[in-house]
Amino acid sequence: MNQFKETGTVEKQKSTGRPRTSEEDVERIRQSCIRSPKNSIARRSVTLRIPKTTIQSVLHKRLRFHAYKIQLKQEIKPDDRPKHVEFANFMLSAVDEDETFLRRICFSDEATFYVNGCVNRHDCRIWGTQQPNGIHKYVRGSPKVNVWYGLLYDRVIGPFFFSESTITGVVYLSLLEQYVFPQIETFEQETVSRVIFMQDGAPPHFICFVTDVLNERFPDAWVGRGGPIPWPPRSPDLSPLDFFLWGYIKNIVYAEKIRNIQHLQERITSAIETVTRDMIQKTWQVIEFRLDVSRATNSAHIEMY
Repeated sequence: MNQFKETGTVEKQKSTGRPRTSEEDVERIRQSCIRSPKNSIARRSVTLRIPKTTIQSVLHKRLRFHAYKIQLKQEIKPDDRPKHVEFANFMLSAVDEDETFLRRICFSDEATFYVNGCVNRHDCRIWGTQQPNGIHKYVRGSPKVNVWYGLLYDRVIGPFFFSESTITGVVYLSLLEQYVFPQIETFEQETVSRVIFMQDGAPPHFICFVTDVLNERFPDAWVGRGGPIPWPPRSPDLSPLDFFLWGYIKNIVYAEKIRNIQHLQERITSAIETVTRDMIQKTWQVIEFRLDVSRATNSAHIEMY
């Protein structure tokens, strides 16, 4: 009846569609991103009184903004690049010759978790038209725990929590002999394959008595500083613990406020239990992709957002 009174007909009128977002609102959204690039779309919606779907559309279609994820990077020095490319070439050639090569590598690393928390890189996005360079300040002197993990194609080894506050060569060798080697031996027996052990160039890893033991346990089959397969310096883009595992775990661990060291260790242990075999195997596919990118780009940092 109201339509007949207004239009003189009862026929259904053609919809004019959703009203176009005004230039004023577009500008308000743009200024909001400039002032507070880390705010979420939900928070902007409340502050600006604009629907979330509208903000999402404006950011992508009108302003051409991207949601950049925080990335922790080490500076690549000029002398590093040839070593990175050489390593990528070697690894990809080895995969071509033996399709099981990557699946036999045990990647390993240590990380420090603080009670006061860390940057939640997975939930944090910085809206802008260019990749930002952000700085995060942390609290010095916070209680911490050092943890070691090994990552194989179908399983995680760890966590191993160090009782010592500093990881020395003696402490690291004890970890290898008493904890790591027995579990690798179990994997080798189950898979009837020979493991290639990987470690980065941290000082405790490079001490002579550590490398001597690695040469004996993995003759010509370990990756690391001074090893038969040299690990290129400053290469977090190529280690699945750096580009996947640490960020994934910390995202879960710090989802709630940490009370003390015991609570922190419990959260770390619970977090690793959520890592599935399928997740690890998909990560292995990414390793080969990253090696290929490193070779093709002359070892440029791999941008992910």
